[in-house]
Amino acid sequence: MSDDSWTQNPGLGGIDPAKLQMLLTLSEQAKGKSPNELLPFLMAAAAQSKENNMSFNQSEADAIIEVMKIGKSPQEISKIDKICAIMKQFQKK
Repeated sequence: MSDDSWTQNPGLGGIDPAKLQMLLTLSEQAKGKSPNELLPFLMAAAAQSKENNMSFNQSEADAIIEVMKIGKSPQEISKIDKICAIMKQFQKK
């Protein structure tokens, strides 16, 4: 059984439940992927959500990222920050 308790975090209260469900599905699919596999997976997921007209505004994305960091080690937080920086570079192109 998956741990979806993060979807109940008050910081995510303003996000559409359908978006949270999509994130939960993606988090399940991402389990077990190596860091090298994760970035292409996230990029494909972003493209698919865009095709389905489901996108996150900057404040929603920031809230999700902050919730993802809860309980993580400084090394894990650093990895999350690096992935976010890379994704922002791709968005500029």
